[in-house]
Order: sequence, then structure tokens, then C-alpha cells
Amino acid sequence: MTEADVAAVSEIRVTGWKAAYAGIVPQSYLDRMTVEADTDQRLRYFARPDKATVDLVAVDSRGAVVGWACLGPSRTDAGELYALYVRPSLTGSGIGRTLLDAVHAHALARGFGSLLLWVLTDHHRARRFYERAGYAADGGVQADDYDGVSLGEVRYRLVL
Repeated sequence: MTEADVAAVSEIRVTGWKAAYAGIVPQSYLDRMTVEADTDQRLRYFARPDKATVDLVAVDSRGAVVGWACLGPSRTDAGELYALYVRPSLTGSGIGRTLLDAVHAHALARGFGSLLLWVLTDHHRARRFYERAGYAADGGVQADDYDGVSLGEVRYRLVL
């Protein structure tokens, strides 16, 4: 990902959240998400010299960004997939799997023997996607607060 990709990545992330988490995350939280705010936050992070993450983008034949993934170290000795989003109109087209394969290659190149990720418990489509890719729930659970609503998350792990 380059700095020039940030606005497109933010658009994919925000529209991806609103599409994927409708009915799971409180609508008030989703309604407050804006591409502009996400772009500003992402640009600030992108400029940090100590950034420990790798941001990958998928582009179409015209060079337009159609997907984004972010990985880096977890709090353990594993790598962690922090985010993977595809333009909602292209969900199911294979872009997510292609990005996931690239994430695995980058994780191996960084010396990670396994990769972790967190999925909202009720996000069944995402859970099926990662399970088909070989990930398995490893017993880790946590909860995050979204506008006063506690939502559970399940940790998945893949040995690379």
C-alpha cells in the first residue's frame, strides 16, 4: 500500500464495516463511521516511522484498489491479521482469498510460524471464510464495546 491508496482503503474499510456488520454492530456506531475520518486516522498512522504493520492492497486490471489487508505482530510470538476487507460489491469474487494468501506469504517472510485473527462471534460469514482457509478457533475469546453493547469475539489461529 502506498500513501496514494489510503483514501481508497478507507472507503473499502468503512463501506465494508457497514455492509458486513449491519445487524451485528449497533447501527449508531456504523452511522458515525465516515470515510473522511478513517482517511485522516489512516494517514496519520501511515506516516509513523515506527509502524510495525504491513498493509497490502489488491488492485483490479485498471489499477483501482479493490481490497486491503493489514498484518503485524500479535501480543504473542505469532503474527496477527488485523484487517481484511474487500469492496462489498466484490465479496465472493476471490479477492479476499488472494489477499489472505499474500498475508500468509508476508507472515512467513517475517518469521511468523502462525497467524492469529479475531472475528466477531456473530459474524458467521467471516468465520466460514477463515475456516475454509484452514483457520480454527483456538479457545481465545474477548469482548469489545460498541456504543454500550458488548460484542464477543473469537480468536482463530493458522499454523503456517
